[in-house]
This record gives sequence, C-alpha cells and structure tokens, in this order.
Amino acid sequence: MERQITSAPIGHNLTNTGVWSPDSQWIAYDTRFGEKGSAFDGSTIEAINVLTGEVRKLYESTNGANCGVVTWHPREWKVAFILGPENPTPDWQYSFSHRQGVIVDWAKRGIAVNLDARDLTPPFTPGALRGGTHVHVWDATGDWVSFTYNDALVQSDLRDIGVSVHGHPVRVPSDNHRNHPGEFFSAIVSRTTAKPHPGSDEIKRACEEAWVGVKGYVRPNGARQKHALAFQGSVVRTNGESIVEVFIADLPDDLTQPSNCPLALTVEHRLCPPRDITQRRLTFTADRTYPGIQGPRHWLRSSPDGSRIAFLMKDDAGIVQLWTVAPSGGAFVQLTHNQWPIASAFTWSPDGGGIAHVMDNSVFITDTVTGQSLRVTDRVSDENAPLPEACVFSPDGNKIAFMRRIPIACVEANQICVVVLNAG
Repeated sequence: MERQITSAPIGHNLTNTGVWSPDSQWIAYDTRFGEKGSAFDGSTIEAINVLTGEVRKLYESTNGANCGVVTWHPREWKVAFILGPENPTPDWQYSFSHRQGVIVDWAKRGIAVNLDARDLTPPFTPGALRGGTHVHVWDATGDWVSFTYNDALVQSDLRDIGVSVHGHPVRVPSDNHRNHPGEFFSAIVSRTTAKPHPGSDEIKRACEEAWVGVKGYVRPNGARQKHALAFQGSVVRTNGESIVEVFIADLPDDLTQPSNCPLALTVEHRLCPPRDITQRRLTFTADRTYPGIQGPRHWLRSSPDGSRIAFLMKDDAGIVQLWTVAPSGGAFVQLTHNQWPIASAFTWSPDGGGIAHVMDNSVFITDTVTGQSLRVTDRVSDENAPLPEACVFSPDGNKIAFMRRIPIACVEANQICVVVLNAG
C-alpha cells in the first residue's frame, strides 16, 4: 500500500540511504527545490512522522548558508548533513571543496555541532580536513561516519573517501576564519592519483561508498574484517578510456595512526591515509561489451552480513541490471535478468532478503537469492514515476521511502511517498 507522506509546496529530498529514524516512524529530508536536488538551495532539515504527518524542523541555516543531504544515526536520535559556508564570499562560496558535515541532536534541534574539523593554514592539524565533505553515512554502530571529500588546497577534481571517528575531538588554530574544530577525528582512507597509469588499478576518483556489512565481513582465512568501505573507483583502460570499477578499502581499528607520511602534509601535498589501510580492486570489466559500472547514479550497497556488494552494470543486451561481488574478490554475479533497466539508487532490506529499487516507473523489490523482481507500486506515467535518487528500506524492513514529482498548489515539487509492505 502506497501513501503520499508530504504535501507542502516545497522541496522534499531524500538521501540515498539512512533517511529513517531508528524506530522507523520518522523520515528526515532537506528542502532543496530542484527535481534532482542538484542546486544546493535548501535552508532547512526537517522530519515527518509517517503515521501522524507531524513535521518537525530539525535545523534552519543562517548567515547565507544552505544545508542538505541528511542521514540518521542508526541507534540514536541525531542526524548528520552538509552545511555550506556561512557568510560566503567570492572566494569561498558553496562548492565541492567548501562544505562540511554537522550533527543535530533531536533533543537540541536548531543547534549544529561540527562533525569534521577544518584547518586551512600550515602546519596542518592531524584529524582536520582542508576541504569539503559530502553524503555523511553512519556505520552500523554509529561511531564512524563515511563521506566523500574534495581538498580545497590542491587539485579539487580528485575526489576521495574519508571517515570521521567518534571520541577524538579535533581542535584547530583560529588563524583562518574558515577554520573550525570538529567533534570527530577525520582521515582520508582512499588512494587516488591525478594521472592513473592505463591498464593499472590506480584511480583518479573515489566516490559512492558503502560500509561493508553490519559487522564487517569474513575474510577467506576466517578472520573478520571489522571495518571496510566499498566504493566506486575510476580507472583508465589500456585504450585511454575511463571506466568505473568496484574497489574496497579494509580499515584498521585505529585511524589516528600515521603511515609512512604524516596525516597532515604541506600545501603542495594531499592528505595521507592512516597506517594499515589496504585498497583493492574487486571488479575487472574492461573486456565486457559494456564495461564498468553504469546506469543511474547510485551508491554501492552491502548485504547486512557483508558477503555481497551490490552495484549496477549493463548486461550484454545493454540493460542495466543488479550485480554483486564478494568483498574478498572473485567473479561478479548478475543478480537480475529483467527486461527493464534498474532506474534508481537502491538499498538492502535489514534481513538481507530483498533490494528495493525503481524500475519500469514502479518501486520493485528484488529477491537477493532468486533475483526475481516484484512490483510493489502501480506502474504510472513517466512524469509521475518514482524519482531515481532514493529508494530506502526502513529499519523494521516493513516500509520503503521514495520520491515523486507532484504538483501541489500549482507548484511542482518533490514529495515523499512510502509503500507499506505488510499493512496489517
């Protein structure tokens, strides 16, 4: 059974994961107005109760800043989201490298606490960043937060994956008014290079990451890897063409320890990953008819048990399907064989039995064992189809949140809808 949850003539934008409160009763969203949320013009973070329709404003930005892309802590009543620059100037306006993560507690609505610290002046502070963070996703414990990162001081088109760790506040000098402290210790955990060697595993861009497993994953030797992030990495084929493959970074329990280079370098160098991080390539698709990850923009997503990482790629007929690969590597497996392409980002159900996604102008659930896809909303016209940005299972596994573009009071805006799987 589908219900339209929001109806105000404003934008209602869901992040691709983590939009539900721990009790599956509230959905958090931002109020950016564009259809895809591409213009960062929202000024509030809100939550709506799916049973009563009550709306609560969690945060409103001030001093010329905007906010958006909100995710909920898995166990506690707090959210993380992007905050753009306050008091923007011509040389420091909202951009990939000029944004930060903040946290708002449900009990202290309206008060934002810095997630990541920033230090723009050498000598740089270990645990502080020098650029902008985006799409902050909590791990299953809520102690670590992943994000994508663009450095403000060196080549900013190089995107990396970072992690912020709770329990290690970072204080920075106030010699730059764009510096700020953070309550989490942050580190870059991917390795990228400006000019990847053709045919190698070197990557220029790391993005669209996912925590692997609720408790990590089991290695082939039987040991458990507690922390790991799967992500999309852009490699260069031998013919010079760039394609996107699946990578993984196995992380140590302590991200505060430097490797053979300091965590904070000079202006000419990028931030260095901590000690004992292993980055591996999981897929090799260069020789396929349609090589590389393809389809709508999506984030990799792991099964709850950590045994499979799901991604989108075209089959030999050119249709975007769901595929999976094990975190230890090996052959990738085609999960779906549908006649229509997968048309959205997707999420796994909490029990690992299904993946929710959009296809053929409907919300579907694909069985993760058989690969069969079940339509759970009626097929509609193209203009009313579920939007591709989000299709998110609730923590109780009984609901899926998604968006439609719906005219309200002569204003066409994104509205949040929910399909309830077991109405009884």
